[in-house]
Amino acid sequence: MKKFRIGLIGLGGMSHSHIRWMAEEGRYEIVAVSDVNEAALTERGEQLGIPAGKRYGDFVQLISDPDVDAVVSVTPNNVHADIVRACLNAGKPFLAEKPFTRVFEEAAELLELYEQQPVSGMVGFSYRYTPAFRYARELVREGKLGTVRSFSIQYLQGWGAVSNHTPYIWRFNKDITGTGTLGDLGSHMIDLARFLFGEFKELSAQMRTLVPERPDPATGQMVKIEVDDFVSFQARMSGDEVGIFQSSRNAIGSGNQHEVSIYGDAGTLHASTLDPDQIIWIREEAPGQLAKAVIDVPERCKVSQYGDFLSLLDGTAAESLPGFMDGYRNQEVLDAVIRSSEEKRTIEL
Repeated sequence: MKKFRIGLIGLGGMSHSHIRWMAEEGRYEIVAVSDVNEAALTERGEQLGIPAGKRYGDFVQLISDPDVDAVVSVTPNNVHADIVRACLNAGKPFLAEKPFTRVFEEAAELLELYEQQPVSGMVGFSYRYTPAFRYARELVREGKLGTVRSFSIQYLQGWGAVSNHTPYIWRFNKDITGTGTLGDLGSHMIDLARFLFGEFKELSAQMRTLVPERPDPATGQMVKIEVDDFVSFQARMSGDEVGIFQSSRNAIGSGNQHEVSIYGDAGTLHASTLDPDQIIWIREEAPGQLAKAVIDVPERCKVSQYGDFLSLLDGTAAESLPGFMDGYRNQEVLDAVIRSSEEKRTIEL
């Protein structure tokens, strides 16, 4: 089968995982790399066997390279929009990291360009590929839970807790990220809700900065934090399901705890990244008599992100693939959360 020649933008820590995932599929060949860090560009270029002429300091040159079939972008938020814009202008298929853009205004500009010259694109909502979440979606769609009345989604991490003495890093820099926990973790919660239940109709939110200062690792001086490290909101979805959302970087004991509980007339379903190959299903076997089952996720739900990207490049993209419009809609909801928190009111979408 055809191999696709990939241009990889962003050679930081997360790029290691993306390189490994591509290698596992056997149909990707990284032929060009780009990064603003010359040392990383040289080191990773040597590791991957990329010729000097295919190591670009300017990502636009990589995207324009005729030897690059598709682009994979693994960068901080502040360049997401510029990279997607360059891919749209060049007609180059892409897989770009989430959140879709830094702020909603950037997303609106990209949508206008996309409508003029659409290009196949995928946004890195990687938790769509958690088997337990995919099986939960299947069960909801098949009506196994009956009418779904409500749900809760949370995404908790503990690395930002005070006891960890976490220093000031780029994820706390508003100019780079736009938001904190909301864009980093909240975007995954929003995508999971859309994946399971459809579009958001309205929401009400609160964003907080629980740890107001962090030490600069270079100077030791305390730096004021201008982005959120806690966010919660409640929402009503297109099918009138109501949901509660919570995300924090300060939850001690939560390594990478992304989970959903779904409450339907025929039972309750729980799925989590902590046990990605199983779901918990609780239902009433008789009045007042509950049965709890731990169910293994079937093999058909074990789909990889880069396997889906192959389907996009092959022209057979799956319906569940997170495409350009999923990125745009996600940014639209992120913006509604920000406005709701700032204006202290319910926002309709």
